[in-house]
Amino acid sequence: MEEHIQRRVAKNETLFREVNEAIERGQWPGEQDSPAAFRCECGRLDCNELVSLTPREYERIRSKPRRFVVLTGHELEEVETIVTTGDGYLVIEKRDEAGQLAEANDPRD
Repeated sequence: MEEHIQRRVAKNETLFREVNEAIERGQWPGEQDSPAAFRCECGRLDCNELVSLTPREYERIRSKPRRFVVLTGHELEEVETIVTTGDGYLVIEKRDEAGQLAEANDPRD
């Protein structure tokens, strides 16, 4: 995948990650195990799909800055490795330059 495309994809994924961070922060105490709707963190510019996860599940994914949650079929095999699968979603890990961009753009740093 070309470098400029990787940068565009990383920027899009970072935006969705920031939205999901706000969703997680907006949960009431005690709701860590209740399902919530998180945005698919794929690189597709037109994706508005939601993934059902508990905040605790999302936090496990987010504990590693190269990992993202995407709907099944939204992965980019050229730059991502599937780490695990869930009910209709995948946890992917960015490789190479895409992984470096994910770490550099992690809002938790």
